Amino acid sequence: MLETVEADRPAEVAAAGSPEARRPRRELLPYALLAPAIGLELLIHILPMLVGVGISFLKLTQFYLRNWKAAPFAGGDNYRIAVEIDKPAGRALLHSFEVTLAFTLLVLAISWGLGLFAAVLTQRAFTGRGLVRTLFLVPYAMPVFASVITWSFMLQRDTGVVNHVLVDQLHLASQRPFWLIGDNSFLSLVVVTVWRTWPFAFLCLTAGMQSIPTELYEAAALDGAGITGQLRRVTLPLLAPVNRVLVLVLFLWTFNDFTTPYTLFGKSAPRQADLISMHIYQNSFVNWNFGTGSAMSVLLLLFLLAVTGLYLLVVNRSGEPRTSDA
Repeated sequence: MLETVEADRPAEVAAAGSPEARRPRRELLPYALLAPAIGLELLIHILPMLVGVGISFLKLTQFYLRNWKAAPFAGGDNYRIAVEIDKPAGRALLHSFEVTLAFTLLVLAISWGLGLFAAVLTQRAFTGRGLVRTLFLVPYAMPVFASVITWSFMLQRDTGVVNHVLVDQLHLASQRPFWLIGDNSFLSLVVVTVWRTWPFAFLCLTAGMQSIPTELYEAAALDGAGITGQLRRVTLPLLAPVNRVLVLVLFLWTFNDFTTPYTLFGKSAPRQADLISMHIYQNSFVNWNFGTGSAMSVLLLLFLLAVTGLYLLVVNRSGEPRTSDA
């Protein structure tokens, strides 16, 4: 009996080390490697989002911060307050939405245009191209707070370098304008955000242009196409897959941006630059109305999800190959 068991043991060991036995372990390895990332995603993003959705159905104010469970159930009252445009809260949220939409479209268009221009400018090899590309990426590589705080010092009315150059050096204005309050605050926010955002567009478009064969440009040049013709017939069509993702990412990042306006203006942004992220922050952490602020956050999430779904639907349909009727 003992000899039989010892004779069967090498066969069992061999079977355990066979490729068929190792295959399930290899199939489970990707899931094991993804498990920590999925767990952190659930902990950092999904769980707070679900908590925020739950708070949006409560009348949670500063009086119930110590005991959230005692906050009265509000039902859909917080959402109704947010969307009633004939009431002050609804009108304020609508104004913030309009400002955010105009801000996002301007930043997206200017950042994409500057990124494309810089990518085309540095596409061909020349002396110092690596240095130029590095300098273009400096605003994107700098920490957000450091760069925006620097801009806030530069835009100060009395001591800022912007007014010093415009008024004292170039004499383009008789008085020092305000850049962080009033009508100019929206322009300042756009300029600072574009300065931070366009290098990312430049980086993505440059990476996409590396995959375009130079033979296509040579063929287009032989056909008589100039720089504009090559851009329209060669560069932009082949960059379509990159642009589809880039435009969506820039839209979501810019529309949902909170760090830039908060660092630039502080806790209270001017009405002309009242982005929806700052509006939600003021309702939640300045007015201490967490229920209404959470409802606004959920509405913002639903809007961004709807825009993303509609954009992907349109892009996928336009990108499908057309079949001829013949």
